[in-house]
Amino acid sequence: MKRKMAIIGSLIALGGIAILLLGCPPPVVGLRPPEPRVEVYGPPPHPDHVWIPGYWKQRGGEWDWAPGYWAKRPRPHAVWVPGNWEPRRGGWVWHRGHWK
Repeated sequence: MKRKMAIIGSLIALGGIAILLLGCPPPVVGLRPPEPRVEVYGPPPHPDHVWIPGYWKQRGGEWDWAPGYWAKRPRPHAVWVPGNWEPRRGGWVWHRGHWK
């Protein structure tokens, strides 16, 4: 009996670790996101700043625009890779932007 419980406990622990390492799948949004807005911005406030473009996000079943902003590079020559909406079976999935 103790051996059976130890095996079950080990399997539960391994499953929990797998979920933490792999993460949860991104949420799928059923409606196609609107086209990105055209944002007008001036020169950077400092040479080390990069424009992070705005994007549409889902909030309570409604589309909400997150405006773009200037951000300082985390390291020299870092490049911002913008987020994007990817079509998936049954809807759309958001991939967050990141520094490369």
